Amino acid sequence: MTEPVTELYNLRVTVDEVQGRPVCGLAVGDFFELVNSNELRIPEGKHFCVYALQSVLPLLPAKQRQLPDGDWLERDNLVACPDPEERLIMRIERTGRCRLSTEDLT
Repeated sequence: MTEPVTELYNLRVTVDEVQGRPVCGLAVGDFFELVNSNELRIPEGKHFCVYALQSVLPLLPAKQRQLPDGDWLERDNLVACPDPEERLIMRIERTGRCRLSTEDLT
């Protein structure tokens, strides 16, 4: 009998635009990655604003999965930071797939 496997996308969330005042210190091109289901990786020496992070976190589990073609979340990949003065826009991109043992996931 074969072990059940779950396929998920690895993701990269990148600052795409800063249309206002960059209060949190993020700049266009700053990013973090979500890999192997739950590992959040920020490049050494960098940071990611917790308020920008909290606005994108609820979408990540869905973006890790293959969604039906007609699903709005399959097409949309831009997320705005909640700070109205910054008007920071982030892009969620799929960077590859990982195969994980379903037994190892909760």
